[in-house]
Amino acid sequence: MQVRDAATSGRDGTESDRYRMVALVVGCLLVLLGLTALTGWLLEIGIIISVVPGFPSMAFNTALCFVLSGIGLAASTQTGKPYRSISAIACGLAALLTAARLTEIVTLGRTVHNVDVFLTQIFVSPTFAGEIGGGMGPNTALIFLIANLSILFALHARESRGQLVQELTSYIAITLGMIALAGYITDAEQGYRWGPYAAMALPTAVGLVAFGCGLLARSWWLLPGNRAEIPLWIPATICFTGLIVDLYTPLGVANGILYVPLVLTALWFGNRNAPILFAFVCTVLLLLGFFAVSHGENEYWREAANRSITAATLWLVAIFVFYFMRNSQHLETERIRFSALVRNTPDAVIAIDEIGRITSFNPAAESMFGYTPQEAIGNNIKMLMPEPYHSEHDTYLGNYRRTGEERIIGTTRMVSGRRKNGVVFPIDLSVSAVVTGSSKTFVGIVRDISERVRQEERMKTTLAQLEAYTADLERSNHDLDEFAYIASHDLKEPLRGLHNHSRFLLEDYEDKLDEDGVRRLNRLVRLSQRMEKLVNDLLYFSRIGRQQLAVKRTDIGAIVRDVVATMELFLEERHAKVVVDGVLPEVVCDAPRLTEVFRNLVTNAIKYNDKPAPLVSVGYLERYVGTDGTTARNVFYVKDNGKGIAQEFHEDIFRIFKRLEKSQDSEDGTGAGLTFVRKIIGRHNGEIWLESTVGAGTTFYFTLGRKREGQNAAA
Repeated sequence: MQVRDAATSGRDGTESDRYRMVALVVGCLLVLLGLTALTGWLLEIGIIISVVPGFPSMAFNTALCFVLSGIGLAASTQTGKPYRSISAIACGLAALLTAARLTEIVTLGRTVHNVDVFLTQIFVSPTFAGEIGGGMGPNTALIFLIANLSILFALHARESRGQLVQELTSYIAITLGMIALAGYITDAEQGYRWGPYAAMALPTAVGLVAFGCGLLARSWWLLPGNRAEIPLWIPATICFTGLIVDLYTPLGVANGILYVPLVLTALWFGNRNAPILFAFVCTVLLLLGFFAVSHGENEYWREAANRSITAATLWLVAIFVFYFMRNSQHLETERIRFSALVRNTPDAVIAIDEIGRITSFNPAAESMFGYTPQEAIGNNIKMLMPEPYHSEHDTYLGNYRRTGEERIIGTTRMVSGRRKNGVVFPIDLSVSAVVTGSSKTFVGIVRDISERVRQEERMKTTLAQLEAYTADLERSNHDLDEFAYIASHDLKEPLRGLHNHSRFLLEDYEDKLDEDGVRRLNRLVRLSQRMEKLVNDLLYFSRIGRQQLAVKRTDIGAIVRDVVATMELFLEERHAKVVVDGVLPEVVCDAPRLTEVFRNLVTNAIKYNDKPAPLVSVGYLERYVGTDGTTARNVFYVKDNGKGIAQEFHEDIFRIFKRLEKSQDSEDGTGAGLTFVRKIIGRHNGEIWLESTVGAGTTFYFTLGRKREGQNAAA
């Protein structure tokens, strides 16, 4: 079965517009035919109605149905809601007229023409209507009914369903119209008259064939890709031949079996429901062939049984074809999906047969190896391999065929490939075996890992450099430790000598020195003491960044209480007070280091305070929102009511040995306290910042284990 790509065909605007134009022209011709017949009725010109003297004439309601059907068909080819409404109204009225006529035939018999009489007596004189006589035949009414219903269905159903129903309806209309025309040509009344009922007029038969062609064009306009891949005359000929043979052969012959080829033509349709609908059409034709011929009393039931067996056979064939088409479409869908996957995958997919010949070569393989599919397919896969794989491949395949041993199948390994220009490059190769009947196909998935190998080489180089840098850093840290030891021992020793000798001179010769000499010796003592403190602070700062933190869960409230207790005398001297706002939580930290943080912050808050009663508040915030829009969680703070710090100095105060001013006992400090605080908090992966108002006080905020969020947060 050949399956068309509906999406691709549907994009062919020229083909679609051509079908639409045919349907539009046919609709206009039907309107013209109906108006011509109505003109003949209104002007009482019989030749216009019958065309050929002595032939049945087109009934008044038939002409009206042609006008309505033509309007409905033409309007259905236009876009827009108004056109859809016009089409639905026109087709609905035509279907209503024909349904009423069929109901009248079934319930009241062949002599009653109430529908025709009701319509004609309004516009035509009773004398002329009596001369013409007749009425709409059942075959004409049936075609109009199903055709207009198919248009209504297509207007409101999904495109695929509406297209299929309309296409099959068009075949029925064309077939029945052609049979009526054949009846006129062969002078076989059974072709255009069903039983004792009114006959189909010659212009009616021509119009219905045209109507069927218009429906067919409209169905292909909906979905050109669902158009059958088979010439239209083949199913039409089958329908025509089957019904003609059915009508003109002796009863009892299973003529309906001729419809089996019609069901089989569904194999060339894009819709898998086609065989079921074809079986329905054939069943209708079987019934038409049965009821269109008079049966003797002895032949009736035998022919009925014959038709039933034939119908069952048709439906059995249709079901077989339906399941075959369904499975074929599933396989085709999977084939297309797999083909698309293979064509669009970034990895090369190459298939070979049992002797190593390439049978499939996707675009990624073409790009990777430089060969076109025409150059690769049919050649041995060795053409893509450098040595030693080139020489060993045939041996491996031979061993596999003899022993069945699988060394690389089902695994992924790193090998080398060779491009068309001879360049050898690294690849990842995965091979799987696919068994189809008695043959076996090997499918290889190849990935070019040249970039990955280059990155690995760069990473190895980087790791080697990093190891060298680490070794240099360890050596540098060792040298720094040695320097710290030397500085601690060798620098402090002369300082102690200066300090001690200055003290000795003051003790032994103070009464012999003048006031200026005593002052200078005291100055030397203080400077030597300060120098020793600076050296100690510098050494301590270097150790903070290199020593491991002794972290454990610690009660911050206990740390603050311990700091306040050790500063009790200092607080009394300054008339200062430290208060804790709320409850301080427990955190995981290095308790001695964090104790130093709080001691430095509280000490500075009291030292640099110009208020007679310094007040320091220590607290904790679950969520902090700064004036610059930054936010933070789990924030500690130390707040004072002192002098405040100007904005331009907020960063300077954290520099080592940097002091904005001397405190009352500045000789005891080196200006490194806040530097230690920032370093300790940084070791805890936290951040410290401050907010201050000059003259009102300063608040230091800090976090442990996280930093502020927001574009203005400090790094």
